[in-house]
Amino acid sequence: MSNPERDTRQIIVDTAERFFRDIGYQKTTVADIAKSLRMSPANVYRFFDSKKSINEAVLERYKREQEEAIAKIADEDRPAAERLRDILAASYRLNAARFAGHARMQEMVCAAMEESWDAIIAHIERFDMVLRRVVADGIERGEFRPMEPAHATGCIRTAMIRFMHPLLITQCECIPGPTPDEMIAFVLSALEAKPQAR
Repeated sequence: MSNPERDTRQIIVDTAERFFRDIGYQKTTVADIAKSLRMSPANVYRFFDSKKSINEAVLERYKREQEEAIAKIADEDRPAAERLRDILAASYRLNAARFAGHARMQEMVCAAMEESWDAIIAHIERFDMVLRRVVADGIERGEFRPMEPAHATGCIRTAMIRFMHPLLITQCECIPGPTPDEMIAFVLSALEAKPQAR
């Protein structure tokens, strides 16, 4: 793809994101996006074969932003528990800022879950890969108790789901429960290596 083509593709994604945020995914049409850009729908279809693929591109940007942020934390040279705490806190902050209280953005996520489940699963797998690396490092350093890193990662993600899932962040606000920081502290205490009895 040439630079001008890449730029045009990016402009389409930017415009679609604005429409999805302002009027919602379901009400937005490819014709709306094209008209706003003073191009024909056929021209938009040169870059994206459907509105679904445009939505995937918008969400891909969000997912990449989150994945890059947590990978950077994972690469830092400090205790695994600190890195894991900051990864979970950063994931919550990014998702809450993007989706909490934004019904139209949540609509976009719902559409992706119905139409692009493979893309969602791929993101979860990449997220898990980063967590797994930090957990394995913590086990190796003796910070975390011996366990299977993949199993621990699945448990961490499940424990944190109400603070990670774009829809549950808002839906669970009214349900009594721990704060994100309290849940992260609970997760870390479950992983912590216990002192050896003397």
